[in-house]
Amino acid sequence: MIKKVIWVVDDDAIYQIIVNKIIQRSEMFSAISTFKNGKDAIDALQNSLEKNKSLPNIILLDINMPIMDGWEFMEEMQLLKSQISKQIIIYIVSSSIAIEDKNKSKTYPDILGYLSKPITTKDLIMIAADD
Repeated sequence: MIKKVIWVVDDDAIYQIIVNKIIQRSEMFSAISTFKNGKDAIDALQNSLEKNKSLPNIILLDINMPIMDGWEFMEEMQLLKSQISKQIIIYIVSSSIAIEDKNKSKTYPDILGYLSKPITTKDLIMIAADD
């Protein structure tokens, strides 16, 4: 199995530490990058495209973040889509249980699922298998 690159976009520092440990323990990913908000992640995505660096296979995206939230990130990503040569799988990972958010996530073809925090190793295995 080829190990994948995963990005975590979430403003919660404690959650970032926890999810990093879960990802490392799963041993299914070759690299993890973390971003505090959607803007940092979009900037990194643009930078990767400009410099021909490897893009993530999977993005775990929080919805509620300062500066640029998950939905704004998705809007920006749609604008970059023509430059992205591979499929990037996105999962919303949120503590929001709002049905509007779950329904909105279904309007984006790149969002494959909606997971509640905290994610588990089992969630990661399912995500890695989806690719």
